[in-house]
Amino acid sequence: MYNIIIYLYLAGVAVYSLFNEKVRKMWRGERAAFDVLRQKVEPGARYVWFHAASLGEFEQGRPLMEQVRQRHPELKILLTFFSPSGYEVRKNYEGADIICYLPLDTIRNARRFLRLIRPEMAFFIKYEFWYNYLHILKHRHVPTYSVSSIFREGQVFFRWYGRQYGHVLKCFTHFYVQNEKSRELLHGIGIDNVSVVGDTRFDRVLQIKQKPAPLSSPEGDTIDLLFGNDAKIFVAGSSWPPDEDIFIRYFRQHPEWKLIIAPHVIGEDHLRQIENQLDGWQVRRLTSIAKTIEAPSGAVGGASAVGGASALLIDCFGLLSSIYRYATVCYVGGGFGVSIHNTLEAAVWGKPVVFGPENKKFQEAQGLKASGGGFEISGYDDFERLMDRFAADAAFTASAGQKAGAYVESLTGATEKILRDVFK
Repeated sequence: MYNIIIYLYLAGVAVYSLFNEKVRKMWRGERAAFDVLRQKVEPGARYVWFHAASLGEFEQGRPLMEQVRQRHPELKILLTFFSPSGYEVRKNYEGADIICYLPLDTIRNARRFLRLIRPEMAFFIKYEFWYNYLHILKHRHVPTYSVSSIFREGQVFFRWYGRQYGHVLKCFTHFYVQNEKSRELLHGIGIDNVSVVGDTRFDRVLQIKQKPAPLSSPEGDTIDLLFGNDAKIFVAGSSWPPDEDIFIRYFRQHPEWKLIIAPHVIGEDHLRQIENQLDGWQVRRLTSIAKTIEAPSGAVGGASAVGGASALLIDCFGLLSSIYRYATVCYVGGGFGVSIHNTLEAAVWGKPVVFGPENKKFQEAQGLKASGGGFEISGYDDFERLMDRFAADAAFTASAGQKAGAYVESLTGATEKILRDVFK
């Protein structure tokens, strides 16, 4: 049944790729993957395979990849993606020797792929459970690990109709899960090769904090030049229109705040929509500030290009996790849609983190709320009351930020636990 579904999916993707650019990139990338591998695989090299569905899973697995590369230079790293949103952003990542799409999980593709690579071990990040790849890895006795995985009662593996497919979980050599509930659920279906180590994303955001992307030039820090040293700054990351409708409405009445907005969708139509909502404000785009100035170190910005502004739009990728450091208060978008985005990138900087109601599936959001460093809002009225308190009570704001940062730091260390066990 699984293979029938895969072939039907394959046919659907082929048709849909004619009408959708993102799907077309995925379709072409998967078809080109074998050519990439034939060109780049070195005969006799020893490969470790990391698979991440998309950009979020890549960031989750990145600390592991970088530590394997640093500690075991004799090994080469293959990184595969399923989604264009991961591959297109990280296709030039220097921490891997080969980067390509993962061909769709047919028996033929899985055999061809593994015959070309012959990996010594494989790491699947979080939710990746490809039936044919995993069964062939097991048949070939390749150690295979599920990293930072998290399981919930509603998943197909724990339903009566999904027990057959659930056998795919027995292909893993070991599970390194995020919480005790995941271990209990796996135990309930006879899987005990499980360790509760936490989430490697905590290690990743700590890495970013220790070495943030620069946003400065010889003239000084771009944000300080733009807003001044003592400005109260609200940073909204990965925002969607429903998020923007709430916080922009508030700040139109509170121009004493400065805004940095990094929308989830960076498209001209969306950027203009935000600019129109901020009519009357001095709004600048980061690329317009930085495009003609580049410091020798690779940092961007400069006094001559910056000038004054009330709001800054981040119209490029890769900087948000470092930009949160400028915030007085952070907002993480997505909570009025399917689900919130990465709250840890903001919390690690010791800043209060605000987000919408769709956060129940994210244990880090629940942890932040419980710690006193994260705040859920259900609409404009909640946001207004919370922001008024942040504005009026500096001690409360500082305390919430400290609690958020302490929560993140208390849960780091998963990467080291996994590597110590895998390479013992």
